[in-house]
Amino acid sequence: MRPRPAHRHARWTATQNIVRVAYPLFMLVGLNGLGIWLIDGGASRLWLGGVLAAAIVAAFIVERVIPYNHDWNEPHDDVSRDWAHFFVNEVANVASVAALPIIASLVPWQSRWPQSWPLAAQLALAVLVFDFGVTVTHWASHRVPFLWRLHSVHHSIKRMYGFNGLMKHPLHQAVELLVGVTPLVLMGLPFEVASLLGLAVAIQLLMQHSNADYATGPFGYIFALNKGHRFHHLKWAGIGDANFGLFTNLWDFLLGTWSFEPARSFTSDDLGIGKEPDYPTAYLEQLRAPFRPGNTEKTKP
Repeated sequence: MRPRPAHRHARWTATQNIVRVAYPLFMLVGLNGLGIWLIDGGASRLWLGGVLAAAIVAAFIVERVIPYNHDWNEPHDDVSRDWAHFFVNEVANVASVAALPIIASLVPWQSRWPQSWPLAAQLALAVLVFDFGVTVTHWASHRVPFLWRLHSVHHSIKRMYGFNGLMKHPLHQAVELLVGVTPLVLMGLPFEVASLLGLAVAIQLLMQHSNADYATGPFGYIFALNKGHRFHHLKWAGIGDANFGLFTNLWDFLLGTWSFEPARSFTSDDLGIGKEPDYPTAYLEQLRAPFRPGNTEKTKP
């Protein structure tokens, strides 16, 4: 196993230690809880956009207070590209949530959704079902050639920071959403819960790709957070075929795809696609990349 890199702190200040513990609680419990409180109180769903904005601001600040890798806080010729991915994919997410009432009205049977449950419990159910669909799709995307070509856009990243959680080809995101949301729609997922699920997904992606060295303790084995997800982004084929979960590691344990070495460290040299070190970095080029002749396949280096 590799030693801890010099750019990571062997000893944190008291303030940094507080941030390391408080940050995941603030993001995962505090902001999702705020969203639930707003919707349960009848507030406009537009307020959830403000909650997401607060999450993005917090992610950028904390990544500079307790960075895992200082170099990953610096642009890698990817800032405008990642903003483009974020804007396009978030607009698509919002449009998908807005369309749910229309789609749900087409279901020819009575809703089976437990609407009598507390809103927090309904969101937990939605997260678990959605997590299964996305995990299976993610797993298949490393095995089905066309899905891999779409998914390879996301694996081309050379640094991990919160904002590139949504750096993915829009067609691949559409496939993930379709598989993850379909069972929920068939169950009669309410619009309010769908809105909260959209917020939870965005916050989770910020945390899963975060460059903040926040503390997870034993929860790092339960929830799909950044310490485990870095192993998924190892660039050599066959090594990164692990840790596919979005919210939890439950399905990875059941699939036998969980991998974690606590002492391992990561730099940009560990990330990307081994076969294509010069994978396109511009946004429009990345949209075209899956359809190029001879596009990347997962082969050993």
